[in-house]
Amino acid sequence: MYRAWFSCFDGCCSEKWALTDVITRCPNGSLLDVSHDVSALGSRSAAAWMQLFDQRWMRSAWPFGSGVWGKLEWVYPTISHDSVVSFAEGGTNLLWAERYGASLGLRDLWVKQCGNSHTASFKDLGMTVLVSAVREMIRSGRGVRAVACASTGDTSAALSAYCAAAGLPCIVFLPRAKVSPEQLVQPMANGAVVMSLDTDFDGCMAVVQEVAKDGGIYLANSMNPLRIEGQKTIAVELVQQFDWEVPDVVIVPGGNLGNIYAFARGFELMESLGLIRKRPRLVCAQAHNANPLYRAYVNGWDRYEPIRAAPTAASAIQIGNPVSIHRAIKALRAFDGIVEEATEAELLNAAARADRTGMFCCPHTGVALAALEKLIAKGTITRDQRVVVVSTAHGLKFAQTKTAFHAGGLDGVDPTLRNMPVELPASVDAVKRAIDRLLPG
Repeated sequence: MYRAWFSCFDGCCSEKWALTDVITRCPNGSLLDVSHDVSALGSRSAAAWMQLFDQRWMRSAWPFGSGVWGKLEWVYPTISHDSVVSFAEGGTNLLWAERYGASLGLRDLWVKQCGNSHTASFKDLGMTVLVSAVREMIRSGRGVRAVACASTGDTSAALSAYCAAAGLPCIVFLPRAKVSPEQLVQPMANGAVVMSLDTDFDGCMAVVQEVAKDGGIYLANSMNPLRIEGQKTIAVELVQQFDWEVPDVVIVPGGNLGNIYAFARGFELMESLGLIRKRPRLVCAQAHNANPLYRAYVNGWDRYEPIRAAPTAASAIQIGNPVSIHRAIKALRAFDGIVEEATEAELLNAAARADRTGMFCCPHTGVALAALEKLIAKGTITRDQRVVVVSTAHGLKFAQTKTAFHAGGLDGVDPTLRNMPVELPASVDAVKRAIDRLLPG
């Protein structure tokens, strides 16, 4: 009853391709979208869709217990359930950030903790769809030898885990010495072929696209629209967690920029099927050292130029030539969007302030939190609004950076909330004196 297919993102051609076709661009070079038969989806009422998704929510019936596959009809409606590879991704906590929000003057601040997932990042949501689709391709006779990606860490972790579960060969291209040890060990442990290249992410991305040109190696980066289909379910999920009410503002860290487009796709589909009646304002947050979208935004979208991204603690979004730049611009234009940036000091101190309320944020979440703080200071975000910040990964993936922050070892960053262990002799008197000093009154 429901159908989906690949179509051209920018409308340069009118062809359609099956989701089992090994293709990531149209013949004219445009990126692709997954298009759905919205009229068929509309034959079920909005209330019936809500009821169906609520019935499936975090249950055990395969594969619908996944936060992604619980929306199967909106993602890949014709896939065989035997092709699905899932770690019960999605269903992550929508945290009411009460104390942190109060410190900023917000009563209704929430953090969508996408790092509370199998490989500790939101990338699981897209990778379950992509790897499942590859299994479907192979079942239909397509000759895929391996699945490959360029990565700054989280993509490689997700791809390697899902490929390991599926029994598929996996190749990951990482920029040498630019990935945290916690991220590097994940594809190694999962048995992937790990290629560490003397370049940055953009260089790795150029290599993997060339390697994948003949179709035998299937490209798994977010330029692949199958990834977007999984990631768009975050938008549906957070509205579902609000009992189908839409927040006023959603703030998303942006690097390769597929995620901000995915959010737009999720909200647009809900709106077209009558599940929601308003759109949130989308905010994309970028690190100052890797901010090509921000530069295009302040120029009124009239000029976009790739840049050479400088090192940033938010290493997963250290990308100067994002493949989804035009997708992101389209999404932000449609959602009254804003792009804000954060310096290294701003993003690390914002993460530390949130950590003091128990969150333990990754640096990329720190970028989004810093953007939130700046937009509040400007009056763009107001006290009466419901705001959601998307936390893209778990802070434990970046333990070295967080430790260096508290040790005061990061150049150009004044760690206003640094907190180091108190070293004392094993003396009760010395401990009591320290307690009295540190906890006055």
